Amino acid sequence: MKFLRNLLASVLGFFIALFLLFAFFFAVASIVGAEEQIVVKSNSVLELDLSTPIKDYAPKEDNPIAEALELTEEKLALDKIINAIENAKTDDKIKGISIKTTFVNAGIAQTQAIRKKLKEFKESGKFIYAYNDIYTQKNYYLSSVADSLFLNPVGAIDFRGLSTEILYFKDFEDKYGIKMEVVRHGKYKSAVEPFLENKMSDANREQTTSFLKSIWSEITEDISNSRNISIEELNSIADNSNGRSAEIALKNKLIDASIYEDEYQEKLALGSDEKVNTISIEDYINSGKGRISSTAKNKIAVIYAQGDIIYGEGNEHYIGQGIINKAIKKARKDDNVKAIVLRVNSPGGSALASELIWRELELTKKEKPLVVSMGNLAASGGYYIACNADEIIAEPTTITGSIGVFGAIPNFSQFADNIGINAEQVSTNNSASYSVFEPMNQKFYDVTKEGVEQIYTTFVNRVSAGRNMTFEQVNEIAQGRVWTGKEAIEKGLVDQLGGLEDAIKVAAELAEVENYRVRNYPNYKTDLKDALQMNPFMKASKEEILKETMGDENYQLYNNIHKMKNLKGIQARIPFIFQVK
Repeated sequence: MKFLRNLLASVLGFFIALFLLFAFFFAVASIVGAEEQIVVKSNSVLELDLSTPIKDYAPKEDNPIAEALELTEEKLALDKIINAIENAKTDDKIKGISIKTTFVNAGIAQTQAIRKKLKEFKESGKFIYAYNDIYTQKNYYLSSVADSLFLNPVGAIDFRGLSTEILYFKDFEDKYGIKMEVVRHGKYKSAVEPFLENKMSDANREQTTSFLKSIWSEITEDISNSRNISIEELNSIADNSNGRSAEIALKNKLIDASIYEDEYQEKLALGSDEKVNTISIEDYINSGKGRISSTAKNKIAVIYAQGDIIYGEGNEHYIGQGIINKAIKKARKDDNVKAIVLRVNSPGGSALASELIWRELELTKKEKPLVVSMGNLAASGGYYIACNADEIIAEPTTITGSIGVFGAIPNFSQFADNIGINAEQVSTNNSASYSVFEPMNQKFYDVTKEGVEQIYTTFVNRVSAGRNMTFEQVNEIAQGRVWTGKEAIEKGLVDQLGGLEDAIKVAAELAEVENYRVRNYPNYKTDLKDALQMNPFMKASKEEILKETMGDENYQLYNNIHKMKNLKGIQARIPFIFQVK
């Protein structure tokens, strides 16, 4: 009897706990649903702070528990920022825009797209002002579009041109006996160069210099047009650090005045005694202004492929053939979807996953127009999945191309010898096997090289067919070399320059539809189980903790090494990991 009482008490306790758990979930959901609606007040200024990470696609969290407990990642969606600025043009309650951001947490191509939309906003007759204590170079590039640009009297502008730094590990490998065995095709395929050399090759220096100059020419040309400073003067300013103080920056026409923040707030009033309200870009988007309203039945599908390409399902941060192909099929089967835009922002990755996505797009193109819009990166595997589109549109500063393939495998044989470890193998057959504790043998190298060459040939053939070029023409501009969007047009890899809006318009023209609305894919869902696995009392994620502990630059280095360590299979990936400074 005692056993039965204990059993019944346990069962009853379980159901009571379950009931309380569900009651908690419903209470949280109710709180989330009852949040005060954001209202845009009259005489408002839209404040543009882009310090939050900006992604091409950042769907709202559909799990109210994760949302309420603030377990979701902070992010802004590029398309919603663009839509919000577009809506602000005709919103009577918005008098102008204030660019006030500590730094711009976006890529160069994303920044250029936002700047282009701000330039359009100015044409509506409304003002754009910008203020900061210190301008980073990317921030200054964005802010230079303003009618008037202000700087704190003790502030500075970091304007010095573009540079990038690549670390080389060959001497480290020789010293400690830990190295990467590499098989590649393409003289520019320098993703693995740091493991093979102790300095930059001439080919890598050539391509790096080329794309940096191309991006810099876009930046200086845009600033020159907005600030009425010649490109020659801008280069002289960069050479001599003539933004290093507010006084020098004013003398060189980089700013319009040196003032304090309270004085800037007075300027936003435009001489009026009426109170000026400010609304953040996040709140403006959440008020419903992050989308373009339409009741049209016809749809243009925009499928976002962002992140490294991996073999598998994929998620919001990684492109997997699983989720992407489901989205492509869903859009293809929807009779109301008249055309598809594939938005690519990827350095590439798994060659196999890239081929599987390419195949699904090839099937889709036979039924509906397919247009590709390129973001910050559409390189290697990112170009692989783009090359068969009816039209390819890139930003001038997009990094693309990189038609090349490599395989990299860690090897610890020398290190094992140094510390007295000997590995012995037993096998039933004399196959092309590999052990990280033995030097790569010729047989394994030959088989791997054959696979790399086969995938490279397939890659070039895919581009050849998609771009109506001969194999030889593609091979000449391939070899793993990267190009900016501006350079890629000259090489025949891109059809025209423009942003996502331009790509959607082209897709509509190809589908011969005038009235349409945009439908975004894929749908990302967070399971309740995944949300509960996170500590509700710990808002910071593992990545945030590491960033805070290590600092941004050290975390980036750690993250790059971590990614290289986890590469599986033959890779179609951008030829290096770089950070433009």
